[in-house]
Amino acid sequence: MSEPQFPQPSLRSQLVQRLAEPRLWDLAIIGGGATGLGVALDAVARGLSVVLVESHDFAKGTSSRSTKLVHGGVRYLAQGNIALVREALHERATLLHNAPHLAQPLPFVMPSYHWWETPFYGIGLKAYDALAGKAGLGATEFLSRGQVLQCLPTAQAQGLKGGVKYWDGQFDDARLALAIGRTAAARGALLLNYCAATDLVHDQAKVAGLMCEDRETGRVYRIQARCVVNAAGVWVDEFRQKDGDALSRPVKPMVAPSQGVHLVVDREYLPTDHALLVPKTGDGRVLFAVPWLGKTILGTTDTPRNDLAREPDPFCEEIDFILTEAGRYLAKAPTRADVRSVWVGLRPLVKPPDEEGESTKALSREHTVLVSRSGLVTVTGGKWTTYRAMAEDVLDQCFKNIISKGIRPKVTANLKLVGAPPDGVSLSVSAPPGPHLYGSERALLASLPGADIELGGGLTEAMVRFAARYEYARTVEDVLARRSRLLFLDAALARRLAPRVARILSSETDADPQTVAFEALAGRYLLDLGHNA
Repeated sequence: MSEPQFPQPSLRSQLVQRLAEPRLWDLAIIGGGATGLGVALDAVARGLSVVLVESHDFAKGTSSRSTKLVHGGVRYLAQGNIALVREALHERATLLHNAPHLAQPLPFVMPSYHWWETPFYGIGLKAYDALAGKAGLGATEFLSRGQVLQCLPTAQAQGLKGGVKYWDGQFDDARLALAIGRTAAARGALLLNYCAATDLVHDQAKVAGLMCEDRETGRVYRIQARCVVNAAGVWVDEFRQKDGDALSRPVKPMVAPSQGVHLVVDREYLPTDHALLVPKTGDGRVLFAVPWLGKTILGTTDTPRNDLAREPDPFCEEIDFILTEAGRYLAKAPTRADVRSVWVGLRPLVKPPDEEGESTKALSREHTVLVSRSGLVTVTGGKWTTYRAMAEDVLDQCFKNIISKGIRPKVTANLKLVGAPPDGVSLSVSAPPGPHLYGSERALLASLPGADIELGGGLTEAMVRFAARYEYARTVEDVLARRSRLLFLDAALARRLAPRVARILSSETDADPQTVAFEALAGRYLLDLGHNA
């Protein structure tokens, strides 16, 4: 395979033309979140031909709405799930190495307000270090009261006994998803957003491809593939049901969605590059306060849902919980009026199905890969940190059950993603957004028209052009929610900038920028919290 060329233009007319060509793909993937994009990169890096379709924008769902942490899972250590923690810690190091412009180490501090908390949590975190081994990011330290306040200047001082400092990672989830997808595209994968898979194609009781519809033109395409991977996240059961209906077989749902809510406040509430972690609040839940792109993220919740809304709203009690608990551990309690943005992510909690004749491989308590009797490969569950390992597990099943080309060597463990700067270059995801997030593509960004014209919030005209030319952006939401993260940082500012972003997009693409729809969406991220656009 020839050396990949970066950056790869994302001209939609060329992408659609490739989609229309009659051919047999090795792999067709439904879903452009972290999992689907990870599978696409793993497959194309091993020499397979790959097409991926996404009904909305890449990382539109769960993959852009995480707590922005690259972590091994401290809570799983407490549950005794050593294998899962060890795998996640290994993948944490791999991710930070392959995308250092988008993922970096982050120190966490657990403040102790009872005498037993420091030794209790400290011993567990020492074990966390031991499991990480050479992949560790820094040694766990026991802190005095004064040292905690040096790390967390705005922590509640009253009753503070000391604390524990340990290391995990943080990242920009949506931009990392784009980097994974763009790296796959540079190696020959065909990726198309706003192209919805509408049905599966069967031939003699076997999945032989899928039908999809270009949501911009309404044109329908038939994709033929040796293997179809269902990586639609919380929506995987929709395609499992289509598979079952086509073959008159019953299908039980395998996903029970849960939602996590995050609130964003100004950095003054936690003016530090250390994160605050409360492992057990009054009702047993975990509370984070994480520095991210110049703001502070407060969260998160874990609330069951029965619906699968694309834009789920938070429950009032979730907002109240986060604000109340944050007020217990921060010297200045944030209020609703202080919240700059609220976002909600649905998490696919897995209930492995047990239909007769289906082979299920529960590869961990976090994610599940299932191969149906028709050959449809479904993957769901998991977390961002282990996206690469999940992709390897999926490809193992594809090679084993469907693709008769022989298993190819795994290569993504040391595959740098597009934009990765040379080793040793130090960047920060905690700092306000800017050109540094483009890594090695920063010079190209600076060469585009409008590189010196800032629209607001660190977003320049050139960044909008870059998003349209190289990052598949079609709408104002694509730019302000996922190429830039302004919607997640300051929804009122994002709404004000929408018309200017739309004008630039219109000069770069033939798509409707959907300005009015975005302005309505931004209002939901404000939730009438007292901001005026």
